[in-house]
Amino acid sequence: MNAEPAVLQALQDRLEALEIKASFAEDTVEQLNQVIIRQQDEIDWLKQQVVQLRDHMPEPGSGAASTGHELPPHY
Repeated sequence: MNAEPAVLQALQDRLEALEIKASFAEDTVEQLNQVIIRQQDEIDWLKQQVVQLRDHMPEPGSGAASTGHELPPHY
C-alpha cells in the first residue's frame, strides 16, 4: 500500500511535465504562426512591387528602352 502514493506522485509529476511541454509547444506554434503571417505579408508586398515594376517597364521592341547604356554609333 505504501507504493500507491509514490506511484500517484510519479504519475502526477509526469502529467505536470507533459503539461509544461504542451504549454511550450503551444507558445512555439503561436510564434511560428506570427512568423508565417509576417512572411506572407512581405510576399504580398513583394508581389505588388513586381507588378508595379512590370507596369513601368517598356514593351520589348517598342524602342522606348533607350537607357543611355547603348554604345555610340562609331563603335
